[in-house]
Amino acid sequence: MSLEKKKQIAAEAAFDYIQVNDIVGVGTGSTANYFIDGLAKLKGKIDGAVASSVASSERLKQHGIEVIDANNVASLPIYVDGADEATVHKHLIKGGGGAHTREKIVAAISEKFVCIADDSKLVDVLGEFPLPIEVIPMSRSYVARQLVKIGGAPELREDFVTDNGNLILDVHNLQILNPVEMEQQLNNLAGVVTVGIFAIRPADVLILGSDSGPKIS
Repeated sequence: MSLEKKKQIAAEAAFDYIQVNDIVGVGTGSTANYFIDGLAKLKGKIDGAVASSVASSERLKQHGIEVIDANNVASLPIYVDGADEATVHKHLIKGGGGAHTREKIVAAISEKFVCIADDSKLVDVLGEFPLPIEVIPMSRSYVARQLVKIGGAPELREDFVTDNGNLILDVHNLQILNPVEMEQQLNNLAGVVTVGIFAIRPADVLILGSDSGPKIS
C-alpha cells in the first residue's frame, strides 16, 4: 500500500472524533490536507475551523469551510494534524512544513489533539528527522552555535520564511532521549520562537495508517 493511501486512511479515521457543532483545529501538511478535503463533507455539521497556516486556511476556504481566528475561541474541542515523527508515548517532531509555531498554539488551546500519520512515522527515539526550530532572524547564528554545543548540526532552511516572518533551522544528528527536557531547554534559548518537539503537550490520540487499516493508540 502506498504512503499516500496510508495517510488517507489515518485522516479518515480522525472523523470519528468530530462532534456536531465542533470548531475544529486543523494542521498543515500532506496528511492534514487529506483531513481538510474530507472535512468538506462535514462542513454542514461543524461550526468552522481554526487553521495552523496560511496554506491550510486557503484550502479550508476553497472547500467553503469558515476559518475562525484562534484569538476568537477560548478553546477547541479537537485539533487534528500530522507529524514527521511519533513515538508510542505520543511525543512528536513537527515542522517539516515550517508551521509548527502556529500548530503548537492550536494544540495548546485544544482539549484533544489527534495526530494522524502513516505508520512509517513511528520511531523508537525522536531525532532521525531533522528537528525544525523557528528562530528570529537576528538570533540565527547564536542559536546555531548553542545547538552545536549539544551535538546538533543545524542547517538553515534555504529560501524559506515562516508565516510569522522568521527562519527555520533544521537540526541534524540529535537523539532526543528525553523530549520534554530538550523541548524546555531549547525553548529557553534567546531568539527561539518554537522548537518542533511536541512533548510538553503531546498528542492525546495517535492514528497510524497501515496496510491493515488505522492503528489507534
